[in-house]
Amino acid sequence: MRKVRAVLFPVVLAVGLSLSLGAAPANAERITGVYRSYAECQRVGAYGESQGWWDDWRCEWKAAYSYYFLYS
Repeated sequence: MRKVRAVLFPVVLAVGLSLSLGAAPANAERITGVYRSYAECQRVGAYGESQGWWDDWRCEWKAAYSYYFLYS
C-alpha cells in the first residue's frame, strides 16, 4: 500500500496542477501583437476591431522591452 501511495500521490498532484494551469478566466486578455510605435499598435488594434477579430483592445507601453503590446 505504501508503494501505491508513493506513486499515486505525484501523479494526482501533476494532473491537478496541469488542469489548473490550463484554465483561464473568461475575461482574460491576450497579447495580440508587439509593435515599435504607438501609431502602428493603434492602427492594428482598430483594424482588428473593424474586422471583428476582437471587441475591445488596448496598447500598452512596456519600458522593460521598449515596445508597445497590443492586448485584445
